[in-house]
Amino acid sequence: MANTGETKRDTLFVGALAKGLRVLRAFDESKPEMSLGELAKRTGMDKSTIQRLANTLHLEGYLDKDPNTRRLRPSHAWLELAYCYYWSDPLVGTAMPKLIELSRQLGETINLAEISGDHIIYVSRLPCKRTYFAATIIGRRLPALSTSAGRAILSTWPEAEREAAIETWPLKVFTPRTVMDRDEIRRSIDETIANGFSVSRDQMLLNEMAIAAPIIGPDGRALAGVQCSVSAYTWDDARLRAEILPWLLDTANSISPALRS
Repeated sequence: MANTGETKRDTLFVGALAKGLRVLRAFDESKPEMSLGELAKRTGMDKSTIQRLANTLHLEGYLDKDPNTRRLRPSHAWLELAYCYYWSDPLVGTAMPKLIELSRQLGETINLAEISGDHIIYVSRLPCKRTYFAATIIGRRLPALSTSAGRAILSTWPEAEREAAIETWPLKVFTPRTVMDRDEIRRSIDETIANGFSVSRDQMLLNEMAIAAPIIGPDGRALAGVQCSVSAYTWDDARLRAEILPWLLDTANSISPALRS
């Protein structure tokens, strides 16, 4: 997300374009389609402005409009933008063959997560047959501190940056067991620094375990991580470390050198 204070001081900043992007960002899993009134309420803009922006985005092909209800939703053009992103991100192209092989070996859900501000975003997801629909969708953003991938990434950062993230980045409750104590998160990241991987349980979903390893970039810090998610009904911590961890570390370590070349 853009830094509002910086953008307002930038003489090249185009306010009208920023407002249009705010309209696009208003759509998410909780609001996949909206009326003009709902868009106005969600963005904080007046209905007249929303009407002009939404009509422009509709004419440009970025919003579809139901002919009966006139409600708006994202169009296929968003997928075209995602397609362009995949070709522009060198990590995805480098990592994908290795992630596919890891998925074949383990038969469990494999995710590639990149840091995005104070969140992680899943840029690739290879689901297992038991995975529910929401866990297959790329582009999902989650608070970095609440995920094994986010903690694995942060474990490679300089201490001052890491500590600032622990103290200020957002937390959100997903389950009754989601850790909201920053000292406990700090201890978890310290363990990740010592071990080279991060394990979490019941953070996003009850009875879900996740293990992640950082992908180290050219400067020695990670901006991405490989994550494997499993069911706690069939896996425990010891089995996770014995059967999944070696494959996970090998995959992460095989991707890292390619990013330095």
